[in-house]
Amino acid sequence: MRFRMKSAAVCCWPLAALLLGPRIAQAAALADFQLSATEQNFALYFPTYLANGFFSAQSSLRGTDATLAQMVGLMDYTPGDVSRPAAIPSWTEIDYFDGAAWLNQTAVTPAVLQHYRQTLDMRDGVLTTRYVWRNGGHFSRIAVTTFVSETATRLAATSLSITPDFAGQVRLRFTLRPWPAPAHRFALAKLSLPETKQAVAAAYRLALPSQTALLSQVLKPPTPTAANRAAIWYPGEVEIQSTGASEAERLLWIRGRAVNGAEMAEAAAIALPEGLRGLRVKVAHSPQLVALEIEMTVEQGRSYTFTKYVAVGRDLAGGSIEEEVHGAKAARAATLDTLLANHRTAWHDLWKSDILVDGDPDLQRAIHSDLFYLLENTSVDTDWPIAACGFSPNYFYHVFWDNDSWDFPPLLLLHPERAKSQVMFRYRTLAAAEARARAYGYQGAMFPWEADPGRGTDETPYFAHENADQEIHVNADVAIAQWQYYLASGDLDWLRRYGYPVIRATAEFWASRVVYRPEKDRYEILHVTSPDEAYTNVANDSFTNAAAQRNLLIATAAAKVLGVTPEAKWEQIAQQLYIPFSRQEQRHLDFDESIPHDKHTWMGSSISWLGYPQLDLPMSEQVRRNDFRFAVRSLRELTPDANAMLLAMLSVEAAELGDEAGSYKWLQGNEGGFLKPPFNVRSETVLNNTTYILATSGGFLQNFLYGFTGLRITDGGLAPGFKPVLPAAWKAVTLKNIFFRAQRFDYVLSRDPSGKVQASRHPVR
Repeated sequence: MRFRMKSAAVCCWPLAALLLGPRIAQAAALADFQLSATEQNFALYFPTYLANGFFSAQSSLRGTDATLAQMVGLMDYTPGDVSRPAAIPSWTEIDYFDGAAWLNQTAVTPAVLQHYRQTLDMRDGVLTTRYVWRNGGHFSRIAVTTFVSETATRLAATSLSITPDFAGQVRLRFTLRPWPAPAHRFALAKLSLPETKQAVAAAYRLALPSQTALLSQVLKPPTPTAANRAAIWYPGEVEIQSTGASEAERLLWIRGRAVNGAEMAEAAAIALPEGLRGLRVKVAHSPQLVALEIEMTVEQGRSYTFTKYVAVGRDLAGGSIEEEVHGAKAARAATLDTLLANHRTAWHDLWKSDILVDGDPDLQRAIHSDLFYLLENTSVDTDWPIAACGFSPNYFYHVFWDNDSWDFPPLLLLHPERAKSQVMFRYRTLAAAEARARAYGYQGAMFPWEADPGRGTDETPYFAHENADQEIHVNADVAIAQWQYYLASGDLDWLRRYGYPVIRATAEFWASRVVYRPEKDRYEILHVTSPDEAYTNVANDSFTNAAAQRNLLIATAAAKVLGVTPEAKWEQIAQQLYIPFSRQEQRHLDFDESIPHDKHTWMGSSISWLGYPQLDLPMSEQVRRNDFRFAVRSLRELTPDANAMLLAMLSVEAAELGDEAGSYKWLQGNEGGFLKPPFNVRSETVLNNTTYILATSGGFLQNFLYGFTGLRITDGGLAPGFKPVLPAAWKAVTLKNIFFRAQRFDYVLSRDPSGKVQASRHPVR
């Protein structure tokens, strides 16, 4: 392909070189680990993010823009609002001036950014962006590589390569850019839902007067890729305390504190190519921007590569300017090739544990993207949880039961060292949960419905206060995960020191929360919110009662394992705890039969969750089948826009019933519109853009680990609870490098010569 040069000379750049060059063959071989954006995604682009469990950066179409970045547990505690993630200074920005315009101020169109491809390589944990920037008569080939280090978790790097088709003066600007303070603050700790809508409408009225009538009705996303409720899911603020820069050492640094929260610091060391002509460097810094700008003379057709090495920290993990400046300089001295090679090796090691489906490449990419997002939101041997929407402001970076019941189970078999961090978060925040129980007049521990990731306190917006007060199944979800970790690890010392205190405290909560009905000789749990959250203040929600029963039985079993005398009332309450059941229909009820089940919700019914793998309420096959049929009918009749978590459980339950075709159908339903382009960012429902929902990723993966295999983690070990099923479209499913009780193995579903599905276990080769 030919480009006209400013000098009227002609230079030939092969199209392959403009795109991926020698990596094309490799990309084809590893296609199930790669997701790409092209010009077709310019109009509808759901950004991905890169993270390592400690900090993050969001992607941008150009690859060079300042983007949202967060740090684990760094929260803004503005009075009157709920806690929310404090956006750390953006570190991804590198801007390029070609003599006529700045790259980051130009339009993103196919005519301007030509031969565009941005690729998320999940196997390497690297984002690359390549295109040719056409600016009037100038052409510049652009290549950007960005990663957040998996080996040095406080480091990241972004590298820009430019190849101009002209000779002359250009400039580059490298920045640490504080994220703007929220344009508005809503008192979400105080406002009801109608008041919240009014406040949102008022904010939009100031910004977008022409849209007032529309926006006053609902919480309307302002752009096609904005999450629903985007107006309230804004990031919090880091207040800048000091900044600085060194022209001689080519360093930038910044220090700040999240509002009423922790301190943080960030530094960048800039590496320039050797032999630059006419080089001039200048720096500037203020609370609004820290920047290093260079001017130089470029030669036509020569490539120039610039790298920004970034180090970040916070209290308990660095956090001083001196430490971060030292870290950034050390990273620059180590060179990009070394850091990138170490980072890739670490990701390749993570992928030694995998889920492989033989016969469906698109599905394989979806599996890898779901596992990728879980992995980059976790860390090893910490007590940091997985927030509901990962490193994003959605759901305020708060921690729900997703952490314990949806994200934890797939990690437990594939990456138990990362699953451990999730249960350790609950131990770390046990004191806050105990204080909350006392405040409500109960014993033991009452874990929040919506927990702050740092303090473990309840941070539910007031408009959802019924969830905070009444959606209490989270306490049992926490205990079940603790017991599952013990069963999978066999670590008796961990159970004694960490797991049992949580299990015991939640059992004590239930013992104080139940009500004994002497006329029926049973225990009941009143005034709860169902997991199908439109049903509030109901009596005897079946999932809540079944989970509480399991919690009480776990506490009894854990005490006996440890040689401790369990409370006699735990088992007594569990045996007499009422779980609503229709004898006439031979199925479970969602809750008390006195309560109509007729609301249009995003689940229809939560009854299928009684078959959830970590709960798996004992029942006959006929009752299980009747429950499933009722759930499907409710979905069809009462659910205009289903939550993906429900569909995941319908697939699991169909597999429990041996329904191969049905399980595959429900699994397919969990792809489709839930996977937003181009990077398989999952949304809560098909019709809303509430994205980065990790519970739906975890639920999707559980289909392969516990659904099709029928495997269950029991007191006796990892064993088949149901016959395995293998959809006809697949040749085999392999759970690769599973780790359970100090043993590593592959677990394979395949067919024998007669076509019968068989499960086999093999030592890891």
